[in-house]
Amino acid sequence: MYIPTLDDMLAAHERIKPYVHRTPVLTSTFLDELTGAKLFFKCENFQKAGVFKARGASNAVFGLTDAMASKGVATHSSGNHALSLSYAAGRRGIPCHVVMPRTAPQAKKDAVIGYGGIITECEPSTSSREAVFAKVQAATGAEFVHPYNDPRVIAGQGTCSRELIEQVEGLDAVIAPIGGGGMISGTCLTLSNLAPDVKIYAAEPDQADDAARSFRAGHIIADDAPDTVADGLKVPLKELTWHFVSNHVTDILTCSEQEIIDAMKLIWKRMKIVMEPSSAVPLATILKNKDTFAGKRVGVIITGGNVDLDLLPWLNT
Repeated sequence: MYIPTLDDMLAAHERIKPYVHRTPVLTSTFLDELTGAKLFFKCENFQKAGVFKARGASNAVFGLTDAMASKGVATHSSGNHALSLSYAAGRRGIPCHVVMPRTAPQAKKDAVIGYGGIITECEPSTSSREAVFAKVQAATGAEFVHPYNDPRVIAGQGTCSRELIEQVEGLDAVIAPIGGGGMISGTCLTLSNLAPDVKIYAAEPDQADDAARSFRAGHIIADDAPDTVADGLKVPLKELTWHFVSNHVTDILTCSEQEIIDAMKLIWKRMKIVMEPSSAVPLATILKNKDTFAGKRVGVIITGGNVDLDLLPWLNT
């Protein structure tokens, strides 16, 4: 298992510059007063393809040799990595084959197709996803770019925190959602090297809390098909992301479905920005654990904005 290094992240930072945005950091006096912390929202919902995953996908795609790239790339994803890899592959002019759960948001399926990705659907479970993907890869010979358990992807995701610590001085902590752990791993890679005093927190839904349970148990515990409104956080940790989580994360905090929906609605109302349920999980956990963050300068990574506007979660509550 190759563990990406600081040099890999720095190389990724240069490689992907032409293909990604340096996303803004926004603040909210209202949310600062509500939480008792000073919050700095790193808005990856404004990223290319609407999500931080454009970073890792672009690093993987543009790091391929011409020979490797000739057969295209392939992946399995509930949506955001799928559309990000499709975006990056389109920029390089190579095919992108994607296995997606049939229950994935239509907005994300439409985005994959819009970027030129070729979708094969599977059942909404990890086992089905991996079985169907094996058939697709065997048929195409495409280069597998795992959504998160890939050193090229993690190095790319680490560029987000590189920007954040350049944009905001004196952070005490950074918090991001955790599903498979790609963003958290990239955050750990960057901060452990460039800002080791900054604490790293991961945020997770109660109904998909396998990372939190893994963290407490000291080994990976994988759920096959968790059910949560935060559709981007349904996948389990793998060995590479577990390395970073187990060595560098301070704590993994969880929150309920209603707390996620309330936090998402709060950001939409107060900050006027579109973000998906997965991105609301960090604020939900900050609101639930105010004592942990009170008086602290906290970077909050809003991971993406690819939400189906016809299925906003509060419309059904």
